[in-house]
Amino acid sequence: MRIRLYNSLTRQLELFEPLQPGLVRMYTCGPTVYAYAHIGNMRAFLCADLLQRVLRVIGGYQVRWVMNITDIDDKTIRGSAPGSPEWLPEMGEQTQDPRENLRRYTRFYEAAFLEDIARLHIRREHLAALPRATEYIPQMQDLVRRIVERGFGYVAGGSVYFDLSAWRQVAPYGRLFPIDPAQIRPGVRIDADQYEREEVSDFVLWKGRKPGEPYWEFELHGQSLPGRPGWHLECSAMEHELLGLPFDIHTGGIDLKFPHHEDEIAQSWAGYGVDPTRYWVHNEFLEVEGQKMSKSLGNFFTLRDLLQRGLDPLDIRFAMLQAHYRSPYNFTFAGIEAARRARQRVQEYIYTLHEEAPAEGIEPDVHALRERVFGHLADDLHTPKAFAELFEFIGATPPMALSARARAELIGFFAELNQIVDVWEIRTRPAEEVPEEIRRLAEQRWQLRLQRRFAEADALREQILQAGYLIKDLRDGYIIERL
Repeated sequence: MRIRLYNSLTRQLELFEPLQPGLVRMYTCGPTVYAYAHIGNMRAFLCADLLQRVLRVIGGYQVRWVMNITDIDDKTIRGSAPGSPEWLPEMGEQTQDPRENLRRYTRFYEAAFLEDIARLHIRREHLAALPRATEYIPQMQDLVRRIVERGFGYVAGGSVYFDLSAWRQVAPYGRLFPIDPAQIRPGVRIDADQYEREEVSDFVLWKGRKPGEPYWEFELHGQSLPGRPGWHLECSAMEHELLGLPFDIHTGGIDLKFPHHEDEIAQSWAGYGVDPTRYWVHNEFLEVEGQKMSKSLGNFFTLRDLLQRGLDPLDIRFAMLQAHYRSPYNFTFAGIEAARRARQRVQEYIYTLHEEAPAEGIEPDVHALRERVFGHLADDLHTPKAFAELFEFIGATPPMALSARARAELIGFFAELNQIVDVWEIRTRPAEEVPEEIRRLAEQRWQLRLQRRFAEADALREQILQAGYLIKDLRDGYIIERL
């Protein structure tokens, strides 16, 4: 099945074709490991995970997926500095070595990030590499030399900057994110790793050493320039080293279009003479209860915050996947609860498919169902349409009425779909020990029904339901299931 994707570079839907037949090389801007990742970050990584799974399962491609770890930038340096209030006891004692402090600080949050994405079923085995920026300093220095030698970089005050004026004489700047030429400030340099659109100017490639900060030795044309890489430079060098240029797909949140991704394009062309990638795929922002997520509004959540509230990470995964990646996602607790019920509904359907079935029964067109669901996913990852097809089918096709052959075909379909969605168990219903109190209430309710005291029986059924269990009445008894 052919895949179509919206390319941020061309601003249109395009039929996806990899540069190498059968192989997709894909890069995702990963986390800056200076704090626990918040749910807005997680949406970007879940969207990238969805894409690579669709490419594997529906497209039939082998995928080489690389996601970087930013462990050197303004934020990580600030957090690891001596006396920083962000330094946690779990990181150990701070040392006199800024690079060692940086390593301890970032490794702590890197480990937390890996734990978090594992809870969301972003599988480590799907990632070909998780490179740390600090492990590719020589490659970054080589890229800086290339840019300067080709006339697009210069040294000033011990740092190296990208010469935007020189670059704009040979290529456009603003291919991903339209830039008003009036906003460009010739001759102005900016050292911050992150800045606003209104601050368009020469950006830093290599930052000169500052007192108390970690640094690496660097020689450029006989000049000693100890320091560290600029944030934008890091991805360009790692992409070149680990995937080769151009590669097929670059993903990230729309907040990275400018300046980060725009600068990646310029750096790669200026240093390596080629565009970094063919397809840029950006996901939209996440809001919380209809508002921008902000600590001042009290609606700023990490995944760990949500787990402490009792939410299931797979319900969070399923809820986020139900929104189209190019639409803003409004995170609400009611939405997560709705996703929990919907996920459980499908899970119950799958359990029932595994139960003993009669040889005769209805036989729906499972192949047509697969074509519709997978067709929507192949069309720019349109999960809302895909799930709508799925739930319409479930609602119209009672599993108990299906033949044994139809059940087997549907089990195969759900197993394939779950390679993409990854929130269900494709298995028989697990045996579960029901608490004695629930069993006692269920038996009491059954006796009330036998006495035709239905109002009292219904009250007990509701009490059992509130405790997280469902009573299903049979002809001569009942069964208890956990919701």
